[in-house]
Amino acid sequence: MTRAILKGLFALLALVWTSYSSLAQTWPSRPITLIVPFAAGGALDLPARRLAAEIGPKLGQQIVIENRTGANGNIGAAAVAKADPDGYTLLFGSPGVLVTNRFMYKSMPFDADRAFTPVALLAKSPLLIASSPKFPATNLKGLIDHAKANPGKITVGTPGVGAQAHLIMELLQRQTGTQMTYVPYRGGSNVIGDLVSGYIDLTAVYVPALIGAVKDGTVRGLVVTTLERSKQLPEVPTIHESGLPGFEAVAWYCVAAPAGTPRDVVMKLNAAINDYLKSPLGQQQFEALDMQPVGGTPEELRDYIAAEVAKWGPIIKAAGITM
Repeated sequence: MTRAILKGLFALLALVWTSYSSLAQTWPSRPITLIVPFAAGGALDLPARRLAAEIGPKLGQQIVIENRTGANGNIGAAAVAKADPDGYTLLFGSPGVLVTNRFMYKSMPFDADRAFTPVALLAKSPLLIASSPKFPATNLKGLIDHAKANPGKITVGTPGVGAQAHLIMELLQRQTGTQMTYVPYRGGSNVIGDLVSGYIDLTAVYVPALIGAVKDGTVRGLVVTTLERSKQLPEVPTIHESGLPGFEAVAWYCVAAPAGTPRDVVMKLNAAINDYLKSPLGQQQFEALDMQPVGGTPEELRDYIAAEVAKWGPIIKAAGITM
């Protein structure tokens, strides 16, 4: 009886292996859906559409963008987590769905570490810490000194609790021993108006939102949060070079697949993505969005996500940020 059961199990495993090998050889044979877990036109949507338009023809199939919004990306990511691991449903991922949401939500519809197979890290996007022109500090050292001399008195506008800007400022305060006061907004547009008027002292936003205002002096760009300077605002230094070596707190974008997706499929996707990122067109398109192309292997993305979990978990828990 035992021998018969073992034979059956081996036969089943052989069948599964054969079917996955066949899938990898013929993939893709139909259109691929890339789920963006945020609204069309947002920060994730445009790079996802540009990526899909360029690598789809290289793979020989159309890549269809599907925007599934809600719960800070959890709804769209959950759809990918539950999809068949056949390479035809992919996730355009961000820090929220893969790293920070797990610490802010009491319950999650998926386990981010087990639900997805990493494919490739696409790019990092700097945020700009900017001040009102009325704010006395003109650089990071001045900001830290002023914050230490006036604990709790500096106001920081953020586009909602738990937003990337909120987390970045929490990390900055933790590393500098300072305390500031948050002014949460619904979205980012009102933040900029109040910064210009001097109603709030600081904010942290994606660079494209303030390029014009920084260049014409309406607001003051203090630092950017990537290790490299922004190509759109090269005159603004990084936090890394302004007194906090190694400080990096960025938005980032990646492609992931449901757990169990065949390795050959993952590597075909990875190769197509890396070719695009290295191409002059890819470099140009990401630079126009003020994103810094990264690329690399699935294992490098896995390690990067693990490092982000280790970085942001203690920050979010210490700050008591909940959604």
